[in-house]
Amino acid sequence: MVDPLAELVAASVAFVGSHFAMSHPLRSAMVRLFKPLGFTLVYAVISFATLFWMVQAFGNAPTGTPLWPGFDDLSWIVASVLTLVAMVLLAGSFAGNPAFPQPGAEKLAASKEPTGVFAVTRHPMMWGFGLWAIAHILAAPTARTLVVATAIGFLALVGAHLQDRKKEAALGEAWTAWEAKTSYWPRWSKLLSAGWLWWAIGLVLWLGLTHAHQAMGGWEAGVWRWV
Repeated sequence: MVDPLAELVAASVAFVGSHFAMSHPLRSAMVRLFKPLGFTLVYAVISFATLFWMVQAFGNAPTGTPLWPGFDDLSWIVASVLTLVAMVLLAGSFAGNPAFPQPGAEKLAASKEPTGVFAVTRHPMMWGFGLWAIAHILAAPTARTLVVATAIGFLALVGAHLQDRKKEAALGEAWTAWEAKTSYWPRWSKLLSAGWLWWAIGLVLWLGLTHAHQAMGGWEAGVWRWV
């Protein structure tokens, strides 16, 4: 019988590894074989299949005890703040993101001055996932959480770095100019000026998802720990 934690590690490696493989070394060959639309469909099927496996394996793995002190009020507050910031960055990342595949529009988007969450980092979506991962490691440092959060954080933040290299090759000066105006690492001093709309949407997302955390994760999250 397969150890549940070992299966979770295998599922997480499959999820992360398949993303990196299909996004970089295998991408050209897969596009030639399946054509652009077929590649997108295959990419989506493999991604959702490995994600489903990881989620199922997470649920089957024992909760276990924290590997270091966790679940206390201080770690919960820090994790809650990080998760709120993650939701703000995630919400704002959908508006004019030049990292999205937009044939004919990527160079135009990258030529503009960074505003909103892009003034904070040029990879707001990736940092949203990265901060989510860090928050969960801080608040719930159990073995199964460490495996999944590390996988998600690694995929997001290393993936963002590799995305820069890919965009530099594809877009040349347009992307290097965008890099010169933005930062891979978050500029925290610009966070509050990201825009009230993204803060409002991020707050709603944060309240809703943390409220649903009891049903999804088995315990309260965010302010609902004390409400």
